[in-house]
Amino acid sequence: QVQLVESGGGLVQPGGSLTLSCAASGNIFSLNVMGWYRQAPGKERERVASITRRGNKDYVDSVKGRFTISRDSAKGTVYLQMNSLRPEDTAVYYCNAQLRFTDEEYAWGKGTLVTVSS
Repeated sequence: QVQLVESGGGLVQPGGSLTLSCAASGNIFSLNVMGWYRQAPGKERERVASITRRGNKDYVDSVKGRFTISRDSAKGTVYLQMNSLRPEDTAVYYCNAQLRFTDEEYAWGKGTLVTVSS
């Protein structure tokens, strides 16, 4: 079993930066692809970034060039560095992990709120 806990959310001005962290506990070895999702009020959950164990990254078009995902596989920690933030980035950001060698297929954090506003 894996537990994910996000941190780093908060209020930031447009154009500002924020870095989110996701700390995993439990069966760290089971962590496979990890990623960040977000959900704004009235909108569907959206995957914004993902990273494989080998470091291959993928981003939704709207954050390319602004967000950077990274991970420390040994520690089971994933980060999302967010630059040039826009009001439309406002959402609850969730950490996600695809799992291997387990009966469960994925794990989710409870989310951290990012508010981009002046």
